[in-house]
Amino acid sequence: MKITKVEAIPFSIPYTRPLAFASGEVHVAEHVLVRVHGEDGVVGHAEAPPRPFTYGETQGGIRAVIDTIFAPQIVGLDVLDREKIHARLDRTVGNPCAKGALDIAIWDVVGKVLGRPVTSLLGGYTDRMRVSHMVGFDDPDRTVALAQRIHETYGITTFKIKVGRRPIARDVAVCRALRAHFGDAVDLYIDGNRGWSAAEAARALRAMDDLDLLMAEELNPADDVLGRRWLVGRTAIPFFADESVSRPAEAARALLDGSATAISIKTARTGFTGSQRVLFLCEALGVDTYIGNQIDGQVGTMASLVFGAAYKGTAERAGELSNFLDMSDDLLAEPLRIEGGELRVRDLPGTGVVIDEDKLSRYRTDR
Repeated sequence: MKITKVEAIPFSIPYTRPLAFASGEVHVAEHVLVRVHGEDGVVGHAEAPPRPFTYGETQGGIRAVIDTIFAPQIVGLDVLDREKIHARLDRTVGNPCAKGALDIAIWDVVGKVLGRPVTSLLGGYTDRMRVSHMVGFDDPDRTVALAQRIHETYGITTFKIKVGRRPIARDVAVCRALRAHFGDAVDLYIDGNRGWSAAEAARALRAMDDLDLLMAEELNPADDVLGRRWLVGRTAIPFFADESVSRPAEAARALLDGSATAISIKTARTGFTGSQRVLFLCEALGVDTYIGNQIDGQVGTMASLVFGAAYKGTAERAGELSNFLDMSDDLLAEPLRIEGGELRVRDLPGTGVVIDEDKLSRYRTDR
């Protein structure tokens, strides 16, 4: 099955509330729908969510690199020639979300051609995942009210708390309020998006030592090399690297030099193929992983679910699969539904993504 055409379609959907974190704030999902066309009319889909304050990619940049560089290099190749495809993509540095979306869309084509769900082609461990929801960067009362609504409506029992503000007491107060409200009925972990220094992060962790946090993620910058090692060496809970490990080699470096003890896997930036490499590296080293979220819409969330459910190591933790709840609409013909705190993989060939063409026409911005 040869690749006959590649499309990069920009679309824009507002969020129902601003999503704020230490490295920026997002009001509108300005993403790219990537379509890889094969022979006989088979089409694979994926979502590329640019994060300019994290990886330097923009919506326009993703479109440009796919249209002018990547598409001409892979059109005409067989979808099963994945190593050849990646060798060509990797001649261009950076652009992780553009590459990740192309990889996922190609896997979607492969699954449809073979008539199998991609989850089963990757590993087939389970057909569902528990869901974690992101809260924080607000006052304690509003954060508790939001978490309670999410808990009651969707049955979610794991919450990621965005931290990284100054003074650190504001974020400590939010974490304390959540633990006081829920007791041990929920799991809590924190994500600083590199907002604190190593010393500030150490103070914050000491102040929350009695809250039984699952883990901490990217509390201070990874390029603060000595500070990061110092902090991780004094942290009693798993310290996950996330945006600092956009490639498998970066994950290996973070683990081996002591600047992280565990790794967040995001299919939006490493696709399925790169995510496999990160996961297998971590399994070989005995390192924990979990499925993170790039503030994906439902198309991207489906990809994260498909990959996470495929492997024991990623399926055992709650994955970050609910940020689409903050979007005012989406592109899937059948919306995702979180029930009992879980999302289920759809028993369809490929990734299970079916696009609502009317919604795509409404939200695309290139016409």
